[in-house]
Amino acid sequence: MDKAIIYCRVSTDKEAQHTSLHRQKEELLQLAKERNLSVVSCIEEKESGFAIDRDGVFTMLDMFNQNKASVLLIQDETRLGRGNAKIALLHQLLKHDITIYTLVNNGEIELSEGDNMVLQIVSIVEEYQRKLHNAKIKRGMKKAVHNGYDPTRNLKNRHLARGRERIQFPIDEVVKLRDNNLTFEEIASILRGMGYHVSKATVHRRFKEYQLVEKSGENI
Repeated sequence: MDKAIIYCRVSTDKEAQHTSLHRQKEELLQLAKERNLSVVSCIEEKESGFAIDRDGVFTMLDMFNQNKASVLLIQDETRLGRGNAKIALLHQLLKHDITIYTLVNNGEIELSEGDNMVLQIVSIVEEYQRKLHNAKIKRGMKKAVHNGYDPTRNLKNRHLARGRERIQFPIDEVVKLRDNNLTFEEIASILRGMGYHVSKATVHRRFKEYQLVEKSGENI
């Protein structure tokens, strides 16, 4: 039996909306029963759909990241979010192969042609950003090594970690969050909520590498 998370959201604190939250939950529990799904968590929020910084969203993403569930149940796509927030969350969920069921579709979510097109574009842009970033890192590191930098000096117990795959995560997001005065521990927590298995130490080390490469690669 597949495990599922129920996510309910309303935008205000009004009593009528509280009733809406209860109705969403009850109807989604019935949908789970019909689809033979085991509900492991019911998340309820009173937040704007345009906001991405929602406690319930991060809890949901973190649970999916830890493989505690593989299915999401929502009333309709607008409960997940609106505007750019909706696209960003759909992208994260679909990228990690999360199945999304909605009451409106009485089954798997059916996205509009426009949303599908935007998600495809986002995926393509993200892939090329990753390639461009890796190319820049490679060129900058080669120049840094040429100027005397020894990257092995930053590796502790490297004889015990040969062959470990380098963790990939969006360093540009780390830079933005640092510019907003977030700690490395807070940034690592946010990245984990986005589906990246990273520690505070890894984020800190990669940020230092980024600063070094930016400094060394100014004339590239």
